[in-house]
Amino acid sequence: MGQPPRVAVIGAGAAGLATLKALADADVPAVAFETADTVGGLWVYGAPDSPAYRTLHLNTSRTRTQFADHPMPAHWPDYPHHTRVAGYLHDYARRFGLLDAVRLRHTVVGVTRGPDDRWTVRATGGDGVSEVTVAAVVVANGHNRVPRPPEPPPAGDSTAEQLHSHAYRGPDQLAGRRVLVVGGGNSAMDIAVDASHTARRTLLSLRRGVWVVPKHLLGRPSDTLNGALARRLPWRLRQRISQALLTTAVGPPTRYGLPAPTHGLLQDHPTLSDALLSRLTHGAIEARPGIAAFHGDEVEFADGRVDAVDLVVWCTGYRIEMPFLDPALLGVGPDTLPLYRHVFHLDAPGLAFVGLTQSTGAAFPLLEAQARLVAARLAGRYAPPAPAAQRAACRAELRAATARWGHRRPAMRVDFDTYLAQLGRELAAGARRAARDAT
Repeated sequence: MGQPPRVAVIGAGAAGLATLKALADADVPAVAFETADTVGGLWVYGAPDSPAYRTLHLNTSRTRTQFADHPMPAHWPDYPHHTRVAGYLHDYARRFGLLDAVRLRHTVVGVTRGPDDRWTVRATGGDGVSEVTVAAVVVANGHNRVPRPPEPPPAGDSTAEQLHSHAYRGPDQLAGRRVLVVGGGNSAMDIAVDASHTARRTLLSLRRGVWVVPKHLLGRPSDTLNGALARRLPWRLRQRISQALLTTAVGPPTRYGLPAPTHGLLQDHPTLSDALLSRLTHGAIEARPGIAAFHGDEVEFADGRVDAVDLVVWCTGYRIEMPFLDPALLGVGPDTLPLYRHVFHLDAPGLAFVGLTQSTGAAFPLLEAQARLVAARLAGRYAPPAPAAQRAACRAELRAATARWGHRRPAMRVDFDTYLAQLGRELAAGARRAARDAT
């Protein structure tokens, strides 16, 4: 870096790299701190805090996942393996000269704001503690690092081995076991399918129903169909069309012994799996409702059935933790924090977040668009609206998100296509505000 950094970026996974790229494009010097010994974040198998497992693939299609500035190779499959995604992120960093701005093996332990609204970032590394004082901090450390146990925990005590999906690495951990997989997300479906090929018996417990979407519909990656509809239709109408198409193609989840979803399609992150429904119909995976209680090596389910298990894999998600930030900046917690356009802190100038969202689709394009918004603001090319307007926008978005997604992290929820378009409009509107303010 030729100039002292003006911005500190926390994390060098996809979010941090997209932020460094956008800042470099805007001629804003930056430094990133990354705990691991390489860039790529959660996609780097075996890296600290990475949840990647050997059979992991993208669950959003290649063309809907890639950065606009760095397309994935056209000869790649629709849903690449995690090793390809990790290599893709490293290639992105190398192609755009981002690696020199990353301090690897550095863990941020403190971020403090001074009276002049400058920020001091402290990090520990192999050479001890280092500090940098900057005009702005971008938090891009991801939110799939700290396992969340089941809440509330089931009654009773279990003698079965307990494993969170974060510690799952491959099918050999399941071989010959009586496995109970708990959860309805993508990792739960992947692990249940892995278990169905190697375990003695595989049970899949879902407390609430989910829509399981095949990775291909009508001969195309399924997320591209909704993307085509999103350019023309509101989400409620998209929901009816997509749900009718899915039900026609594979039938309702109850057809496979799964609980009926309590919400319509597009009201949660999609659960994609080509193999799960097939393994259910072959009896290789047995569906169960939520857990009522444990009794030693047996588990009792809500419908009264009892089964013996010796391994429970909890696919119950993650807590969002940012211990380096003053709790006063986070309010009740990061997952309830109101941020203007899900990016800018309302009360702390110079503090921004990239990737603190849960999308109905892929992450990378949203990270790229958020990063461009941050970079434009720090370069003086974007101005947000007045504080009162920002707060009003946050309240309106929270009401709409709660109406659509309920109380499951509504402050973080975004519709992929709608939000991507919104960020583009926001960048243009902010540029006009900045030009007006400059005259």
